[in-house]
Amino acid sequence: MKGIHIQRIESVIVDLPTIRPHHLSMAVMRNQAMVIVRLFCSDGIEGIGEATTIGGLSYGDESPEGMKLTLDTYIAPLLQGKSALSINALMALLESHIKGNNFVKSAIETALLDAQGKRLGVSVATLLGGALTHTLPVLWTLASGDTQKDIEEAHALLKEGRHNTFKLKIGRHEWKTDVRHVSAIKRAVGPDVKVTVDVNQAWTESVAKQGIAMLQEDGIDLIEQPIIKTNFDGLARLTQYFKVPIMADEAAGTVSDAFKLAKIGGGSVFALKISKAGGLTNIQKQAAIAQAAGISLYGGTMLEGTVGTVASAQVFSTLPLGWGTELFGPLLLTEDIVKNRLTYQNGVMEIPQGPGLGIELDMNQLEKFKRK
Repeated sequence: MKGIHIQRIESVIVDLPTIRPHHLSMAVMRNQAMVIVRLFCSDGIEGIGEATTIGGLSYGDESPEGMKLTLDTYIAPLLQGKSALSINALMALLESHIKGNNFVKSAIETALLDAQGKRLGVSVATLLGGALTHTLPVLWTLASGDTQKDIEEAHALLKEGRHNTFKLKIGRHEWKTDVRHVSAIKRAVGPDVKVTVDVNQAWTESVAKQGIAMLQEDGIDLIEQPIIKTNFDGLARLTQYFKVPIMADEAAGTVSDAFKLAKIGGGSVFALKISKAGGLTNIQKQAAIAQAAGISLYGGTMLEGTVGTVASAQVFSTLPLGWGTELFGPLLLTEDIVKNRLTYQNGVMEIPQGPGLGIELDMNQLEKFKRK
């Protein structure tokens, strides 16, 4: 294996249609744009990765167009010719030459791990120490924006057996309107069905105290990122004030963020996202900090397609996720760019068990949906 190097790295933006508009506090997602990374090695092995964000630049400071530019202009020339085998050394090189750009770094590490897994004939989870499970619980987000539609959708999915936990995206409306919307859905699905709420940073701390009090009274199971991500102390105050668990999502972006939050008790649950953290190994570091502090783990998503979802699933499978995952991104897509779509049933997702990520790109579909 000695002497195996990276020959070239290619990136392409893919625009895939979704089953319906997806409402968040900062944007309405009507399709999903993702950057697919293809990393070609001198031994003929190709690794793949994905960098996906939500709503252009409305969610964070990386966009599909900017990520492709960073990959093509800065990262590909930097890594070309380097050994493909020492992933830690390559990621350290990126860290020293490329500031920020965690979504792109995550896609590169995914591609490197995928290639190495294929090379050795083992899964990415095995490279990361081994899986605890071959399936992951997956909730579904009710985000049509219409209370009755969301209730009908929840009942249909419960009857079908595909999901048994639901998440609601709120924050676009006046807070009392949003709370009434959530409470109506909780009443409709009943006490045995978990309902979580993602405020997407939309509330001030004073509004959050009022809103969470009502949501707690109505039996909501988990409150995600109710206030702006930079207000770490506020998140700690809310965590200590309420019985209902408070989850840090955007606030718990990096390993450093996780350490600072754990130190002050900012959140009783951390949402782990490979894109925010800058890769899969950083997720394991974040998880270690959380576990040491007695903070529970949740597997988050940036609504990635199948490539990014499986990358997340591979690392999540190595961790004790007390709150399950939201890896439903591929279910939002009416089309896909992989040969075999993922299986979701009985409230769980089945993790591919082949070498690397265990999935293969469908080149015809990639060409069809590639942004021209």
